[in-house]
Amino acid sequence: MNLSETKSSEIKNLDLLAKQVVEGFITGKHKSPFHGFSVEFSEHKLYNKGESTRHIDWKLFAKTEKLYTKKYEEETNLRCHIIIDNSASMHYPVVKNQSIDSLNKIGFSAIAAASLMEILKRQRDAVGLSIYSDTYEYYAPEKGSERHRKMILHQLDQLLTSETTKGTKTYQYLHEIAEKIHRRSLIFLFTDMFQTTKEKEELLESLRHLKHNKHEVVLFHTYDGKTEFDFNFDDSPKKFIDIETGEEINLYAQNIQKEYTNLVTEYFKELKNKCLQYKIDYVPVDINLGFHQILTTYLVSRKKMM
Repeated sequence: MNLSETKSSEIKNLDLLAKQVVEGFITGKHKSPFHGFSVEFSEHKLYNKGESTRHIDWKLFAKTEKLYTKKYEEETNLRCHIIIDNSASMHYPVVKNQSIDSLNKIGFSAIAAASLMEILKRQRDAVGLSIYSDTYEYYAPEKGSERHRKMILHQLDQLLTSETTKGTKTYQYLHEIAEKIHRRSLIFLFTDMFQTTKEKEELLESLRHLKHNKHEVVLFHTYDGKTEFDFNFDDSPKKFIDIETGEEINLYAQNIQKEYTNLVTEYFKELKNKCLQYKIDYVPVDINLGFHQILTTYLVSRKKMM
């Protein structure tokens, strides 16, 4: 969903905004292979041969010619754990106030996570959350209660207004998180994958660690396509400052644009290949392109686990 379609440009209520994002997605504003999925979205699941026919919804069968059984409030079909990198680089680009038409990477990740939680709520699924920077900032195990969901929403809401200059060693906290998630879960990781070259192998190894216990892992590689991939800046001298180390360099962006994009393209390709090797779903996510890809990935991943 394009956030500009919502009624207000300000993010005043994350829960309401997440509902708008999800409603826009499931009512067909985008052409999706899951068009019509909302019919059985919150209260039904496909009938499996051999199950009792007691709970088949015959009215829905008359409309769809497919067999669905009714779900009940106490059912929890899936466990999902969302992980968010809250280091300084995720607070790029710098915005004075997060709004629906002006998001940085952490703002995008917070809204995407809230939208995933809205879908999980409708599916009666359990959700947990981990947030890290230079410390393991927050952990909540997977639960399905409304009180638990609101507690996590509060943490996501704080990300929208927070500022930080903290760096991170993503691989360190991914190892810690992997050890905490014991039961088979669907794991979503939001990070820009910025790490020093010498720590790259450790980062990739920590991704593989997340796969233990037969978890389904999705890496949402979060970036600003215009500047961090295309390196699209106007042709005037600029001072570039590393948001985590404070290192500075002065240059004309266009002088290195081609070389830069080639290197970034190679890095993205390497990440994709490594994730393929580890059987991790790699999803490059440009924060300027909306949330459709995030929600579609959830539905595909959920189908794999059911």
